[in-house]
Amino acid sequence: MSGAWKPGHRIPYEHELMADYGCSRMTVNRALGALSQAGLLDRRKRAGSFVATPRFHRAALEIPDIRSEVAAQGKTYDFELHTRRSRRATAADKALLASGAGRILALECRHLANRIPYALEYRLINLEVVPSAAQADFAIEPPGSWLLDHVAWTEAEHRITAINADAALALALDVTPGQACIKLERWTWRGEERITYARQVYPGDRYGFVAHFLA
Repeated sequence: MSGAWKPGHRIPYEHELMADYGCSRMTVNRALGALSQAGLLDRRKRAGSFVATPRFHRAALEIPDIRSEVAAQGKTYDFELHTRRSRRATAADKALLASGAGRILALECRHLANRIPYALEYRLINLEVVPSAAQADFAIEPPGSWLLDHVAWTEAEHRITAINADAALALALDVTPGQACIKLERWTWRGEERITYARQVYPGDRYGFVAHFLA
């Protein structure tokens, strides 16, 4: 918890901990098991126990600003805009936006924390509803941050699924092909008009969603 042992550090073997703390193997094993269940250790068969990479947890029912959540972790945020296309909406676009949108803005980008890939994002913005997005400089401001600052919304929907990284996704997120990832899809409305569709993909071993409810 102090950070003296960084993520990936192999902690002493059980017999070393027994000697250090003067306790039985059963006690050490129970302690390591509890730390593993708490997400602080990654126990690997025949390899040992390692300090786990911390997960960032976010409430699943809010609309996030990735730039702000990275800063809240004390990390340096960077943003890469990979593609930006203003075009007529295809049938697939209209299905995602659930509208007869004429023109849309399609964006693909990558978010980084301390220069490590944090999330990939694909977004459609309905230019019939938000025409000012056509002039926004998304090369320097993330689209999610811009929308939260400039566009009022009244309703949102999230869908969270798990996917395995294919070769392209693994390369973009700097993970192993086949690794589990979290896919968050989000739709936002203003009244009956759908504003945007966003798909964000996060490495599954570094991210999680939580929600707290009161009765």
